[in-house]
Amino acid sequence: MTRTLFTPFRLKNLDLKNRIVMAPMTRSKSPGGVPGEDVADYYARRAAADVGLIVTEGTTVRRGGSSNDPNVPNFYKADALAGWARVVSKVHANGGAIAPQIWHQGMVRKAGTGPEPDAPTDSPSGITHTGKQVLPEPTSAEVDDMVMAFADAAAESKRLGFDTLEIHGAHGYLVDQFFWDAMNKRSDKYGGSLPERASFGGDIIREIRRKVGPDYPIILRYSQWKQQDYTARLAPTPQELEAFLKVFVDAGVDCLHVSQRRYWEPEFPEIDGENGLNGAGWAKKLTGLPTITVGSVGLNGDFIYAFAGQGAGQRSMDDLEARLDRGEFDLVGVGRALLQDPEWATKVKEGRVSEIADYDAKALATLY
Repeated sequence: MTRTLFTPFRLKNLDLKNRIVMAPMTRSKSPGGVPGEDVADYYARRAAADVGLIVTEGTTVRRGGSSNDPNVPNFYKADALAGWARVVSKVHANGGAIAPQIWHQGMVRKAGTGPEPDAPTDSPSGITHTGKQVLPEPTSAEVDDMVMAFADAAAESKRLGFDTLEIHGAHGYLVDQFFWDAMNKRSDKYGGSLPERASFGGDIIREIRRKVGPDYPIILRYSQWKQQDYTARLAPTPQELEAFLKVFVDAGVDCLHVSQRRYWEPEFPEIDGENGLNGAGWAKKLTGLPTITVGSVGLNGDFIYAFAGQGAGQRSMDDLEARLDRGEFDLVGVGRALLQDPEWATKVKEGRVSEIADYDAKALATLY
């Protein structure tokens, strides 16, 4: 079943050896925010074993409240950037391509936590997803600096030799909080309708493009669901989704990474049935851009259960290959299966699936 999965793909000016993308997964294994040699070796092992593109764990931008954990890597301090340079070097030495996922947690980060506990927590409006005002609404100048923090990280990404970058705009973190009407009640240009709320992400893309130039690929990850509400829907219809995504297309994004908990679930079952296009399929149909699908690839249980300490059995990827064959999406994000087994892609490529073990949530505690 590996015929299409292991064919090359070109993302703008980046040539990938196959369609497998290591999905970003928070590891909290970077003391003081600095990725060490163990982190570099962790990614290099996967680059050496047939992963086409590695997207790193989320690495935080230069706002004091961007992180709730001093063991999460950052992407702005000199020692952390030196650590990331070593990661890039080792991945490239093993024939891989790599992107940082640049990240700001927003209101998921609680006041008093993280490497800078005295820093304020950033948000769109200071309102929780349940409608409670707990912080003052940021000024326009503060929001502008949030945008520039992502752009500054992008400039470092290019300087360090990363092959592309991904903006974390999913899962109820800062960028996604601007997208979500439950948390964004602003009355300026970043509030209002879904396309207006999306303009925060659009401006981030525009500023990044100014920093990195026309040829450097920019990936945006987004999700309908939120960690605060798994049933949340930014865009309940294709028409609303198209208007949302147009903001990013117009801003110059190159690829959309569409996060679902289970890739085989249709985005709009009421329109095209239980076997309809998934989220990445609809994003590609509506924009014409390359897309990455992700969500429990190779496993029969989603990642939410993993963080509750539960394992997952294997799931056939025949339907994944069929969707890839017919062009529903272009690239395939693989998370927990690659976290547990750095040789997962090679084993799939060589037909050694009998050697792949069921996912054990204990793998989250290791950096193998």
